[in-house]
Amino acid sequence: MPTGPLQSALENSDRATVTVWDVDSPAPTQFDLVVLPYMNPDTRLHFLASAAPRLVQTQTIGVDDLLAGAADAFPVANAAGVHEASTAEHALALVLASLRRIPEFRDDARRGSWRPVFTDSLIDKRVLLVGTGGVGRAIESRLTPFGVQITRIGRTHRETESGVVHAVSALRDLATHADVLILAVPLSTETRGLVDEGVLGQLPDGALVVNVARGAVIDTRALLDEVRAGRLRAALDVTDPEPLPRGHELFEQDNVLITPHVGGASSAMLPRMVALVRDQIQRLDSGRAALNVVSAP
Repeated sequence: MPTGPLQSALENSDRATVTVWDVDSPAPTQFDLVVLPYMNPDTRLHFLASAAPRLVQTQTIGVDDLLAGAADAFPVANAAGVHEASTAEHALALVLASLRRIPEFRDDARRGSWRPVFTDSLIDKRVLLVGTGGVGRAIESRLTPFGVQITRIGRTHRETESGVVHAVSALRDLATHADVLILAVPLSTETRGLVDEGVLGQLPDGALVVNVARGAVIDTRALLDEVRAGRLRAALDVTDPEPLPRGHELFEQDNVLITPHVGGASSAMLPRMVALVRDQIQRLDSGRAALNVVSAP
């Protein structure tokens, strides 16, 4: 089901025949590879049973919403390697725009107001980075030149060549010393609601919460209470619910910057996605194992 630019890029390449299936019509009798639409995967994967695909390829790293409705009849691969750099770039943009009050200055400029004030700098900030996967590592590499103090949290406590990774169980205690909390973890039963009232309450006054993971990693009501009170700031590329309904209170908070889940949606995505799909086609054709398989029968 590749559509648009991805379809065009794949047609007439790799000896692959590209077919667009709208899901509502009867499924084709056979597919080797099914590529789901970006950010709108149809979770009715039981419709694919008659097509018997050898691999279902997503265009996202996170597959929590997909696997919740997937059958166990075929392997599912995610798009690891496609979005990490863009998502890390977006996370850094959210941090800088929030600390340096860029949206506020833009609003001033539209009103013809010239109001120079001192703002927060990223330099010397204490950053608590939750997530040590591809996105987390990409964020860390981009943060390091800014002279920040980074504390990393992963699933378990371990020593690495680049320093200590603290267990997620230490999150509440470590939040006490964080000027910026960045979330870059997949959504799972362990991470759903991970950043709750207790964690948020431990953050120092004025701390910034940045989420480029999944919206449900944060307790939205608890976050809203903190930002409404003016104690914390937030920069969110993902929300819970998503999209936020019109009139949601998070939209109304001056200390909250919201982008519509576009961390990976950049000019860098298409060439990387095309390269991944081409690689998967070649692997299926040669009998080699597919990349990034996250669920298999």
